[in-house]
Amino acid sequence: MRPRASEEQLTSAGAQREDAPRPVTVALVGSPNVGKSSVFNPLTGLSQHVGNWPGKTVEHKIGLWRGRGRTMRIVDLPGTYSLTANSVEEQVTRDYLLQERPDVVVVIVNAANLERTLYLVAEALELPLPIVVGLNMMDVAEREGVHVEPAVLEAALGVPVVPMVASRGEGLEELMTAVEGVLDGAYPYNPRHPEFGPDLEVLVAEIDRHLPPDDLEPYPRRWLALKLLEGDREVADLLRARLDSFRWAALDALLRQHEDAVLAIASARYEWIGRMVRAAIRRPKAGAISLTERLDRWATHPYVGPAILAALMGSIFWLVYRLSQPLVDLLDGGVGLAADLVRTQLAGAPAWVGGLVADGILGGVGTVLTLLPLLAFFFAALAFLEDVGYLARGAFVADRLMHRMGLHGKSFLPLFLGFGCNVPAVLGTRILESRRDRLLTTLLIPLVPCAGRMAVLVFITGALFGDRGPLVTLGVLAFALGTVGLVGALLSRVLFPGESPSFIMELPLYHLPNWRTILLHTWRRVLDFVVRAGTVILLLSTAIWTLAAVPGNGIEQSYLASLGRLLAPLGGLMGLDWRMMVALLASVVAKEQALATMAILIVGTEGSLATILPQLLSPAAGLAFLIVQMLFIPCVGTITAIVQETRSWRWAAVSLAYQAGLSFGLGIIVYQAARLLGLGV
Repeated sequence: MRPRASEEQLTSAGAQREDAPRPVTVALVGSPNVGKSSVFNPLTGLSQHVGNWPGKTVEHKIGLWRGRGRTMRIVDLPGTYSLTANSVEEQVTRDYLLQERPDVVVVIVNAANLERTLYLVAEALELPLPIVVGLNMMDVAEREGVHVEPAVLEAALGVPVVPMVASRGEGLEELMTAVEGVLDGAYPYNPRHPEFGPDLEVLVAEIDRHLPPDDLEPYPRRWLALKLLEGDREVADLLRARLDSFRWAALDALLRQHEDAVLAIASARYEWIGRMVRAAIRRPKAGAISLTERLDRWATHPYVGPAILAALMGSIFWLVYRLSQPLVDLLDGGVGLAADLVRTQLAGAPAWVGGLVADGILGGVGTVLTLLPLLAFFFAALAFLEDVGYLARGAFVADRLMHRMGLHGKSFLPLFLGFGCNVPAVLGTRILESRRDRLLTTLLIPLVPCAGRMAVLVFITGALFGDRGPLVTLGVLAFALGTVGLVGALLSRVLFPGESPSFIMELPLYHLPNWRTILLHTWRRVLDFVVRAGTVILLLSTAIWTLAAVPGNGIEQSYLASLGRLLAPLGGLMGLDWRMMVALLASVVAKEQALATMAILIVGTEGSLATILPQLLSPAAGLAFLIVQMLFIPCVGTITAIVQETRSWRWAAVSLAYQAGLSFGLGIIVYQAARLLGLGV
């Protein structure tokens, strides 16, 4: 039985008629960094769909390949190093292989790192599924001085082995020919499994006698026995539920007597891999230094590495803004013109209709549209760094700092993106494998000062502190970043007690970027955000506009102003009146909206906001406002991104609640402390 979600996606896309024959399914499997995307994207093009497995946050991609008069469904499974359920990704991949039984499994391996990536092949060959091996990155292997003989490896494995350079489209046609050959029986398929030796085989047979005598489909009995010996908890729970207590106790006792069997199984597989590698690979001369090793001497250096990371991130940050700013301005102007046109066309309608469409609907959607250039360039920059192999090095260098916050180095990258915009930063948490790390990083990102907050910070410090404004700006930024570190350490202990994040990451070989993969990745992420987030942003922006517009007679008489007056006692603890509290609430639409709201509520007909603010706010109150503004609840776009990435409003509510309490609490402390230091009224 095929996955229901996949069928619905294909049907909705019009990919096939209901009466058309179902295409065969080809599953793509491989470890991270073996180039699966470079295989999947050219084969499926724009026919691919992205979704989530039921009950999981792990994504899957499905696309269609058409050629030579037949259609195949290509399923790109999550990257995994093995088929033991140590992570959600591994669990999803093996459950799909065992339960859905694809017609062919294509295992992509890295020709430059066969020892590591052949382990997955060793496990896949133990399943009752046809296997084709895609020997990718042949060009990278040659650059590293590693010469692989595909024909020798094919003879040793007994399954088709196709040499490929997927980033250049080489070998893709041959790969699909091999898949068709296996499907049609044209290939003499004779897989050679790893051999475990007589002692282990006797033990496997003894465990098999303890298994239930009835059918255990879809799980092969031998596979279940091996997984029990490897200590697989999911398999143990499955069999514990099927066996009576007496038989399970006997089986459990047998397993406890052979707890070291997992080492014997792994050793047998690696010995098998060693024979494959010795037969099929010619290595460079002893003492030769590869290009990757030469570059990593600098990229992972304890002192030079952080400097390179900072320079690279700063350059990307600067470049993204320089490239996107003209487009942002153009889109912002276009949204403004569209709003003016709507007001003109609806001039004869009730005033609230024009306001709702122009300010509520177009204002909300316009916020998303003006973010698109930033999103596209940030996604492209991340995809580029990952594709060439640097992303893992940046995470390695930042690991020491991130570990103090209960995270590991890879979380540095989305956190850094938060300085530009929190929205792509939250979406960037998809590069993190662990759900724990994704959630914790997502909760910290809204504390990172984004461009909108920076605009408010620079304006207010300039208006209140004059020549001392730059120093105050740096002080507030340092305070905000210090808060990120402390909150990270606290949340990791409160929300995830007892969990200590480990940082085990393979450093892939450097290679030239695949521009097609980068562009498809960027397009898919941008389109995904627009389609899935647009509705939520529209609803929230419209709701906030409605609160500011009803019951009429201007914003000062609105429900939003009434809410601000309800918060006036809280604002009084920070030296802020209700108008400043309304400005904080308005910043939920967009952080820079705080300045526009101040101008509406405060300026009136004469003067400017910069000249009036010093009369309204004392330095202590100004500092308190800035602290609250820098740490206040996320904007609508960020809230939407949090809901989208966590698939839950609960985590968005957690973010809103803790940031509201944190920002107001610290604002009160800063105001009272500043008054004691002589910065009061």
